[in-house]
Amino acid sequence: MNFFFPMLRRAQLPVMTGITLLGGLLGGVYGSLHDLLTYSISSEYFTRMKFAQFAHVNAGLSPRLFAAQIGFIAAGAVGLAAGWFIARTVVPAWPPRMAWSKALRAFLSMALIAAAAAAIGNLLGLKTGVGAMLWNDLCESLGVSDVPAFLRVALIHSAGYLGALAGLMAAILHLRRTRPHP
Repeated sequence: MNFFFPMLRRAQLPVMTGITLLGGLLGGVYGSLHDLLTYSISSEYFTRMKFAQFAHVNAGLSPRLFAAQIGFIAAGAVGLAAGWFIARTVVPAWPPRMAWSKALRAFLSMALIAAAAAAIGNLLGLKTGVGAMLWNDLCESLGVSDVPAFLRVALIHSAGYLGALAGLMAAILHLRRTRPHP
């Protein structure tokens, strides 16, 4: 099986689509909760930067709920992509029920690694000055008043996305190592 162009049967597409969509949904829920939490640390991260980046999808919600909406969209997109790669790994290798089980475990491990990385980002963010020089000009141009909190949330978000990527890679490597060989 070629990872980038796997040989799939048409009957496998519904399972692949389902796993992919589940990845998007799980990622979106994770992102919403994540952004609700980080909004509490620095609302300015959202009001001064993220709200402008996502203005085109503003549904007129309260600022806190708009932050959750942003988290759902951003992490949901990551979850969709991750779901697709996980589905491409599990569907050709296992029967549907087992593929779903393996995919759920992969999503869980990915979320745990992303959360652990975000926690590390939080710890780095608590150390005043970590990376501050890189963000000072941006914070000044955005009119941020609480730069340490803004930086802390920026580090939490950046580390979380790196953790999601590391979690996806670890999950796929584990799945490929443990798949049955024909």
